[in-house]
Amino acid sequence: MASVAQWVEGARPRTLPNAIAPVIAGTGAAGWLHAAVWWKALLALAVSTALIVGVNFANDYSDGIRGTDDERAGPLRLVGAKLATPKAVLAAAVGSLAVGAVAGLALAIVSAPWLIAVGVVCIAGAWLYTGGSRPYGYAGLGEVAVFVFFGLVAVLGTQYTQALRVDWVGLVLAVATGALSSAVLVANNLRDIPTDTAAGKMTLAVRLGDHRTRLLFEGLLGLAGVLTVVLVLATPWSLVGLVAAPLGLRAAGPVRRGLGGRELIPVLRDTGLTMLVWSILVALALALG
Repeated sequence: MASVAQWVEGARPRTLPNAIAPVIAGTGAAGWLHAAVWWKALLALAVSTALIVGVNFANDYSDGIRGTDDERAGPLRLVGAKLATPKAVLAAAVGSLAVGAVAGLALAIVSAPWLIAVGVVCIAGAWLYTGGSRPYGYAGLGEVAVFVFFGLVAVLGTQYTQALRVDWVGLVLAVATGALSSAVLVANNLRDIPTDTAAGKMTLAVRLGDHRTRLLFEGLLGLAGVLTVVLVLATPWSLVGLVAAPLGLRAAGPVRRGLGGRELIPVLRDTGLTMLVWSILVALALALG
């Protein structure tokens, strides 16, 4: 039986910045429109956090029963390591997604009921990433999904539920956040190229190969930096977001040096930390500017 600590590790807390940063960025975009609502931001945070924990457990379950995680260089997987039954991990996934659904329903009702349809698509996307008969994560579309759901949808959705509209500032933040969030998955899949190839999991990294995947990772970080400069058109204070650049450079170091396997695990942490610090600084700059 898995311990509490192992269940926490199975939820993959290193990915939580992917859930937290978009809400912070979206709230900053709403603040730019003088329309930030703190309790709606908390509801959006509950939705985003529950969904990412749910998708992590769903991936653990689906990859585990397929045998994809039998040989793994990355963080602990409960089913693959035979620390928990598939049924227990599936229950954790469904429970987490249900929490996100309830919080999302409440947020949609007080903001715009049509957002319920968006929530349904998000939950379906969380499950079908590695679940179902034709998971899109096995077809190289994982990074696209992360960009859409934890970039565009999460940031613009957070801004819309508070301000009841979106603008170009929100869009720039959404694209930058999506790029950083996708970079986390790119680093994860770069590490897993050998094992994913053996398991027949055709991620984008497997399709691109090692060298081009490393270039993609650095390009995504660079795109976020360029878009931070673009936000100067809203307020010069947005440049404070570049304070996160040293963290990004630290994240890119192992990738640039050609490291692999478990040596790439810190890259996920550092990329997530870069995204989190960047979102806080830029959100504050926009809200105060």
